[in-house]
Amino acid sequence: MASPRLETFCCPNRDAATDFVVSFQPVLFGALSLGSAALSLLFAVLQILPKRKGYRRLGQYPLPRPASSSRILFIISVCDILGCTGIILRSSLWLGLPNIVEQISVANNTEVWPEVFCVGSAMWIQLFFSASFWWTFCYAVDVFLVVKTSAGISTIILYHMITWGLAVLLCVEGVAMLYYPSISDCEQGLQHAIPHYVTTYAPMLLVLTANPIFFNRTLSAVTSLLKGRQGIYTENERKLANDIKIRFFKMMLVFFICWVPNIINESLLFYLEMQTDINDNSLRNVRNAALITWFIMGILNPMQAFLNTLAFHGWTGCDIDLSLQRRRELPWDSLSTSVPNGASHNPVVGTTLLYQSHVQEAKKSMTGSGQHHSDAISVLSEGSESSTVELHISSEQRDYEDIDADGESLEN
Repeated sequence: MASPRLETFCCPNRDAATDFVVSFQPVLFGALSLGSAALSLLFAVLQILPKRKGYRRLGQYPLPRPASSSRILFIISVCDILGCTGIILRSSLWLGLPNIVEQISVANNTEVWPEVFCVGSAMWIQLFFSASFWWTFCYAVDVFLVVKTSAGISTIILYHMITWGLAVLLCVEGVAMLYYPSISDCEQGLQHAIPHYVTTYAPMLLVLTANPIFFNRTLSAVTSLLKGRQGIYTENERKLANDIKIRFFKMMLVFFICWVPNIINESLLFYLEMQTDINDNSLRNVRNAALITWFIMGILNPMQAFLNTLAFHGWTGCDIDLSLQRRRELPWDSLSTSVPNGASHNPVVGTTLLYQSHVQEAKKSMTGSGQHHSDAISVLSEGSESSTVELHISSEQRDYEDIDADGESLEN
């Protein structure tokens, strides 16, 4: 799991609260973490692998998917998978070589490899789960910007700079403060460890507080655009807006389930640290609650990788397509993308799961006597195999009917 307590455990002179939870049934805890991470990794990889069957279209508009949001979802899954890999490696070595854990607890130990492994595995897990938090925040920002300002794929470079830069910076800074002046002789005291815990939980708290706000504003903007372009709000549009709302809710629900136990456990352990004797009988309920949430964390933290893919894509099945030559759908007529007839069009990859590389401008002007615009809104959808769709809103409804008819003939 991802907890700053595991990095604090690498100090031989660690605090009593950290030693209490980490040393309680380490074999059972390691086995649960290993099993949870292995299952999550297996199903997460199965989810994101390309499938033989193609996408089902949502609604009647077969439009290319925006690349920025799709890539962000893919990067979140990759970060979760890499974090699970670190948990599997650490738990496997702790179970297979228990003497490593014993050597970490020895003060002035001449063996450096146990401490190097302890710190390295803890930093690996923290780095990729922190990056997952930052990317989740960037996803909420991205879907809001696409709806409001029609931001494109160019912003993905900025997201890379922000997420990886902040993840590496906060991880290194927190560890440097924790292990000062040396890993074998860490400074004791709650105030010394606070910067490390702040750098760990800051991105998590940011997602918990900011993402619901961005998602809510995105839903409001989508609803306004659906109403404003046609002047009416049909049952199909209402259902589509509700599907998007459900998808956002599922994403936040997964995050709350997987990471709120960390905040509860950390609060309980901080309370124990402030007590003169954590073994006092009056603190029995607090100790039990800390142990219960500790084991819950060990199970739920790694499961984020699989649960996130369910929230993003739904269950995609087991029909994996490992062929090198991917099947491609026929390119759609330029009218379906609101691009002038002379413009070129990109084929849609039919077998890859969600992560398309097609880049489309959000607003294009059409030539002719009647000048009209259409908006491409990147939002999440529910009830289909894709999680990102283009809501193409135009004032000429007959063009859409022609597109659908042409699309059915091409499929036949």
